[in-house]
Amino acid sequence: MFVLRYFLEAVASLIDWVLWLYMLIVIASALVSWVSPDPYNPIVQFLHRATEPVLRPIRRRLPTWGGGIDFSPLVVLLAIFFLQAFLVRTLRHLAWAIG
Repeated sequence: MFVLRYFLEAVASLIDWVLWLYMLIVIASALVSWVSPDPYNPIVQFLHRATEPVLRPIRRRLPTWGGGIDFSPLVVLLAIFFLQAFLVRTLRHLAWAIG
């Protein structure tokens, strides 16, 4: 059973790192959107390609308030925090319960 325990711990850690990395990408994309970036810059293109598939559906459903402020990155960050608090902790707890 220790193999399953270590596997679940590894999966939880991997999910935690991927969510943390994506959180940084969303923050960087939001910060870059405040300035007029060069759309042909490879970093700007990467940030756009990495975040738009997640942000676009939220933008369509979320109204804009206060002069067109985009709150979709905030919604994504809240979802990431929820997944880290719920999913990762649940997997770690399950791993310890197995062991």
